[in-house]
Amino acid sequence: MKQPWIHNAKTDWWFILSPPFLILLVIFLFQKQIQGLENNHSFYTWLFLIVFVDVAHVYSTLFKTYFVKGEVKKRKLLYWGIPVLSWLLGVALFQFGSLVFWSGLALAAVFHFIRQQYGFMRIYARFEPNNWSKRIDEVAIYSATVYPMLYWFKTPRAFTWFVENEFDWLKNLPDYTGPITIIYAVILMTWILKTVFEVFKTGNFNIPKIVLIAGTYLSWYFGIVYFNNDLVFTFLNVISHGIPYIALVYIREIRQKENHQLDRLSVFKSALGIFLFIGVILGFAFFEEFLWEVLVWNEHFSLDLHVSENILQFLIPLLVVPQLSHYLLDGFIWRKPKKVN
Repeated sequence: MKQPWIHNAKTDWWFILSPPFLILLVIFLFQKQIQGLENNHSFYTWLFLIVFVDVAHVYSTLFKTYFVKGEVKKRKLLYWGIPVLSWLLGVALFQFGSLVFWSGLALAAVFHFIRQQYGFMRIYARFEPNNWSKRIDEVAIYSATVYPMLYWFKTPRAFTWFVENEFDWLKNLPDYTGPITIIYAVILMTWILKTVFEVFKTGNFNIPKIVLIAGTYLSWYFGIVYFNNDLVFTFLNVISHGIPYIALVYIREIRQKENHQLDRLSVFKSALGIFLFIGVILGFAFFEEFLWEVLVWNEHFSLDLHVSENILQFLIPLLVVPQLSHYLLDGFIWRKPKKVN
């Protein structure tokens, strides 16, 4: 069968499909070194993983939205309304306490991460008919992501999404870990058997879709359930999510477009365009994190600025606007336009 690559086999493998497998290999081979890295070089792991991957992938969205000529003009309400809504929603949540605010943002982030894996699965299954096989793939991708999070909600973990105790209010739910583990195992075995059956029956198999689903199972299970380590979770969570997203944006919005479609963005398609693209998103990411550090966290560097609590309840939601807008916009910008009869 014709493989439904987004760009080509080589690019898709290295930048979209391989990250969870490569990171897991590194984790298993260098566990002691990773622990040392976490203990002695926390600034550099923060700079690379959080700033240069996680936050940077948020700003890659600009190349599909605000940087595209005519896009904002075409959907003014969406592109101006979402940031305003994000700030107002953040301010409203903050009135119930900072923990409520961060818990709400964490749940939004979890939903966004889950939907990204589903979205990639749909891209790789775009040439397949809507039949029972695709339904099983959909159930599998949700099982691969939802089960580890449900496990996290009920089991103490050595890591957080944003802040300490963000999911503690969910620990009051009845213990469901036993039943959902059985369901998880049944869905996984069903997907494996279905995939093997299709391969032997037809002789054809969708390589990127199978690898994507398998990588999702591995990265979410080992990152959240199997290992209980902050840096391991961050490695798997951030790289497996951020790198594929950045690659997708560059491939779809720059590499696969003609120069006349890109207009002023055509400079990013030149020989050095990819480095300029990366430089732009890294610049935005570092500037945002610089503001977080000097105004709020004061963990990695500080300018000794003292911001009052009254201001923080408006400032923190404002700093979160790019991130929350990214989560919300993703629900709209990747949808296929409806066909007009």
